[in-house]
Amino acid sequence: MGWIAANIGTIIVGLMLLAVVGLVIRKMRRDKKNGNCSGGCSGCSGCSGSCNYTGNSLN
Repeated sequence: MGWIAANIGTIIVGLMLLAVVGLVIRKMRRDKKNGNCSGGCSGCSGCSGSCNYTGNSLN
């Protein structure tokens, strides 16, 4: 119990970082599933083929 009390700040920051990384991964997976570019490019013109662009801009 003493170790946890001595490192509580590090544990909290680590858990927050883990949550943020998890949310980023979830967003990237959802974007890819929906056919969007997860790199933030508009219309996937600059993605060098890594995006799943369907050509339908009315989604």
